[in-house]
Amino acid sequence: MATLSSHRSRARARAGARDDLAVVRSRPPLRRVDAVSYLFLLPALALFTLFITVPALVGAVISLTDYVGYGEWEFIGLANYAVLFRDPNVLRAYGFTLGFSVVTVVLVNVVALALALGLNARIHLKTALRGAFFVPMVVSGIVIAFVFNYLFSTSLPALAGSLGIGWLQESLIANPDLAWVAVVLVTAWQAVPSALIIYLAGLLAVPEEVYEAAALDGASAWRQFRSVTLPLVAGYVVINTVLGFKNFLNAYDIIVGLTDGGPGTATRSVAMTIFTGFTNGDYAYQMANAVVFFVLTVVISVLQLQIIRRRGVSL
Repeated sequence: MATLSSHRSRARARAGARDDLAVVRSRPPLRRVDAVSYLFLLPALALFTLFITVPALVGAVISLTDYVGYGEWEFIGLANYAVLFRDPNVLRAYGFTLGFSVVTVVLVNVVALALALGLNARIHLKTALRGAFFVPMVVSGIVIAFVFNYLFSTSLPALAGSLGIGWLQESLIANPDLAWVAVVLVTAWQAVPSALIIYLAGLLAVPEEVYEAAALDGASAWRQFRSVTLPLVAGYVVINTVLGFKNFLNAYDIIVGLTDGGPGTATRSVAMTIFTGFTNGDYAYQMANAVVFFVLTVVISVLQLQIIRRRGVSL
């Protein structure tokens, strides 16, 4: 019996080895890339190097000087960086930018997913509503900011006065404690459509049979969302979070048009601080700020990529 079992084991092992060999042989051979194909990359690589890499390297060198944008300059080493990490205005800008980005990402994803669920349901005028919700995405951010500036400064206080809502009779963008709320709302208003498109694509990829099976099992609408919809669109949530956070870290045009960084410096982002410093004689100092901001953005991007790889999501 032992001999028969050993023969069978060896036979199964040989059969498995033959199957593995057949699979390897059936794989198509790797195609060698023609060297001429790399020539098509040269124009894009040259433009990227000329307009991105070279200016970045020059900016990193300038951050080690006392250059003010014109005239003579001298190397001062890491002095700009030493002052930068003790500058309360710069630290406040980083705090506002990071907090604003986190709050806006959460708000955009919640609203976009809720709208996607509604627009994916069996409702009348679904196509027309989808088109209406996509309008903010094609309007310039600075135009949106000026329109909302007028609404927050004039229309909303007048409406609040007629309704007797005291705390809204003052413009939100004039209140140092609430101006960030206005920035978040306007930024989210413009960013929701792009996230909405991604969520609609994710919901359309969910098979209808899954919902039918859940309904037959007696699952309520909330249980279907929690146990079926949300797990199946989790990858799209990650994508929207990564893209949104990257965009909101660089917030500039809406803030300039809506509050101009005010009141005071309450809503001044890092990007706005850097650009403002370029015209105020802080050229090398803000170059150091830009280098630090670049490093911070890279670190956040790497962490996000690690999350994406663990979830098996492809961008």
